[in-house]
Amino acid sequence: MTQAPSGPRLAAVSILVPDYDSAIRFYCGSLGFDLTEDIDQGDKRWVTVAPPGGGARIVLAQASTEAQKAAIGQQGGGRVWLFLHTDDFNRDYRRLQAAAVMFEETPRDEPYGRVAVWRDPFGNRWDLIGPSPTP
Repeated sequence: MTQAPSGPRLAAVSILVPDYDSAIRFYCGSLGFDLTEDIDQGDKRWVTVAPPGGGARIVLAQASTEAQKAAIGQQGGGRVWLFLHTDDFNRDYRRLQAAAVMFEETPRDEPYGRVAVWRDPFGNRWDLIGPSPTP
């Protein structure tokens, strides 16, 4: 029996969003993520989503101050800072296009795989990354 590795691991990242419900609609409806938690905490909610293939969860954090609201979509400082890996690039590229995801470029091949940059409705820049196509 193989024992799970011990030590720290990245469990979640937080994304500032304008409101919980529109973020849940996008991540769970359009992207097909799973809603893993939605807990009312009185003045806020603890909302997490996760891609169906596993990996770190995303904490959807509703911006509550003017500084937080100004940071929506700018958490990466204008750079791609979120990376969605797939085992079938073409399938998921077409699925995201059908869900009206805004791609900034056509897919390109890099040494690490096929990639295309896209934005979520809140302005966060993502890479969709899949295996390099076979010749």
